[in-house]
Amino acid sequence: MIDAWDRISHSLERTLSPGHFQLWVKPLQGCLENDTLVLRAPNDFVCTWVKDRILGRIRDAAADVLGFAPRVDLGSAQAGAPMLPVEPAAPQRRIVTQQMGLPMAHALPTQTIHNWRHQFDDFIVGPCNNLAYVASKSFCQDVAGSDQLFLCSAPGLGKTHLAQAIGSEIARQTNRQHLRVCYLSAEEFSSQLVMAIKAKAVEQFKTRFRSDLDLLLLEDVHFLQGKEKMQDELLNTLKSLQNQGRRVVMTSTFLPRELADIDPNLTSRFAQGFMAVINKPDHQTRLSIIDAKARAAQVSMPGSVAELLATRITSDVRQLESCLKNIFLKSRLLNMDISMDLVWDILQNYDLGGGSIDLDKIISFVCQAYGFGFDDLCSKSRKRDRVVARNTAFYLARKHTDLSLVDIGRRFNRKHSTVIKGIASVEQEVARKTSLGNQIARTINQLQA
Repeated sequence: MIDAWDRISHSLERTLSPGHFQLWVKPLQGCLENDTLVLRAPNDFVCTWVKDRILGRIRDAAADVLGFAPRVDLGSAQAGAPMLPVEPAAPQRRIVTQQMGLPMAHALPTQTIHNWRHQFDDFIVGPCNNLAYVASKSFCQDVAGSDQLFLCSAPGLGKTHLAQAIGSEIARQTNRQHLRVCYLSAEEFSSQLVMAIKAKAVEQFKTRFRSDLDLLLLEDVHFLQGKEKMQDELLNTLKSLQNQGRRVVMTSTFLPRELADIDPNLTSRFAQGFMAVINKPDHQTRLSIIDAKARAAQVSMPGSVAELLATRITSDVRQLESCLKNIFLKSRLLNMDISMDLVWDILQNYDLGGGSIDLDKIISFVCQAYGFGFDDLCSKSRKRDRVVARNTAFYLARKHTDLSLVDIGRRFNRKHSTVIKGIASVEQEVARKTSLGNQIARTINQLQA
């Protein structure tokens, strides 16, 4: 079992985001000793983060690879635990696309293969996203004035798909042997900066992001709200890249003018390139997505079933795709044709949008789900349960209504900046799949038409 950790690491690379894998898993050393997976982190910070955030994911990957659930012994070399002996790695073939490694005082491998999950060919275009699609395609052609692109949409509508498609297309098109591409989230950018500061390697961090880069793909820049140090570093990074003629793609749930607690200079920098908004898909676009996914899965989808899905899941493409995957899987596992009964059984697990969902209905739902009255949501209380309920209401109102952030905030006696922070907090918890995030996700999914 000499290569056990290598195989477990490969499994994690397929399931974790590229930034999380490169930042937290790549620095680990590991080996299997009897029935124990022994892991050593380079320092206490990495050790603590892995233990708190992804140790469960590592255990699951180890069980899948090894066929049994090993005990995991995670320690830090900085805390005195010995580092494990490592076989010298075979020289790696130089490749086209790079993922930025974590800045540390010692040199880190910078060439890693990035498996782009999304391409332009599998993006379904409709009136809701045509401008963003065309702008993204044009960005890849290196036409004049396309050095920066800002993609904005509510969660699950395709901004990540287009960002990854840009990275994939530019890597494919380029004639350069070593195109330097970095794809990561604003949260990962911040984490790398924090670790660079702790490792006293800030200059190396700056070099990697300001000099050793041709294309920066930065997701969820609204994460930087209220983080002054991170904003300052990103502002200087964007200035440096622009001065060198390098290109940048950014995504956010909010337009630059809607962001709160952001340096005005950074807000201006966000808005100086081309901005494209992706709206909720119309009925015909949803039908096209269903048809494309069914054909890709080589599944026969009855027209009545497609019409039902397009009618009931209206606000979130990611949720629609998830529902389709579950339908296809259940059909195959049970060796059943796709029928209305089968689909209705799956639909019970999803947020259905068949009826009108207005703010009053959202407020009523949140009050019932969390056991509060409307006065509790509007109160000045900062108790955690009330804040979570209030933020959930903000998130649902943003997702299901066309109300402005100001209008949503006014209903709860809050400023629009508070609404933005609340929505961002819900997104982060759900994306991280923390216990709170999973609880919020289950609550959100209970909202029925």
